[in-house]
Amino acid sequence: MKLQQLRYLIAIVRNNLNISAAAESLYTSQPGISKQLRLLEEELGVELFSRNGKHLTEITPIGRHIIVKAESILCEVNNIQILSEEYRDDRRGSLSIATTHTQARYALPPVIKIFRERYPAVTLQIHQGSPGQIAELVQLGEVDFAIATEALELFEDLIMMPCYVWQRCVLVPHGHPLSELPCLTLYDVARYPLVTYVFGFTGRSQLDEAFRSVQIKPNVAFTATDADVIKTYVRLGMGVGIVARMAYDPSQDQDLVQLDAGHLFATNTTKIGFRRGTFLRSYMYDFIEIFSSHLTRERVREAERASSPEEVAIIFDSLELPLR
Repeated sequence: MKLQQLRYLIAIVRNNLNISAAAESLYTSQPGISKQLRLLEEELGVELFSRNGKHLTEITPIGRHIIVKAESILCEVNNIQILSEEYRDDRRGSLSIATTHTQARYALPPVIKIFRERYPAVTLQIHQGSPGQIAELVQLGEVDFAIATEALELFEDLIMMPCYVWQRCVLVPHGHPLSELPCLTLYDVARYPLVTYVFGFTGRSQLDEAFRSVQIKPNVAFTATDADVIKTYVRLGMGVGIVARMAYDPSQDQDLVQLDAGHLFATNTTKIGFRRGTFLRSYMYDFIEIFSSHLTRERVREAERASSPEEVAIIFDSLELPLR
């Protein structure tokens, strides 16, 4: 059995059992992958996939167990490579992060600035996507860290640690009737069309739940994944904007009025996480601590030793998270 055969096996699974797509993703030939798959099955003495002619139709029960083991083996091989890189030069390497637009645009820039000053030889990559896409990228090992707020149930296979809590604000143009009110209510906000996040992004589910709790169905006129886009359409008069408070920049958004909405909607918790069993290099621990000062190397290592998401949660139960 060869490691390359296991890589081919996992590539086939990740490409929905399409051998041609798997070959393309690995820059190799379809016949080459097909041959190695047959050799692997002959060596193991079992069929990993059901077939219809030359096409793979589904993974067999034994195939599912073997694929889980293969993924674990390849993860450990990757950890060995990372460990050797750490030994050769602990200040050189790469770091990839999957997150939403709001985190990439508003939360990460000062963190990345400090990190780059400390580690100029580390290459950084940021992948933006939905919570589902973020979870998948980390689970597949295509990025190192996930930073997310919504749909955290998708991240149960990862070690997710709380970073900070954040609130929303309401944005309106100058002179808007809402800007004259001393304290907003949900009923006040619901009188106008809303411009806010797409469901599943940046705390949108909490917003929906708040209106549902008082039996109000708001008129959501426009949704986007990008707070800057939302602000643009608020300026055009399409409706009242509801965004993360961190997305309001007093210097750049002087034409908009920020109204406090912390009492209207529940706070959200942003978390950072990685695959269980991942070997973290020294600069990765440092990045986590720069992003959230309470996530020290000792605390992160304690979370790594936890055997379940519940045990990880207990570690941070007594912490008072910063508010943004």
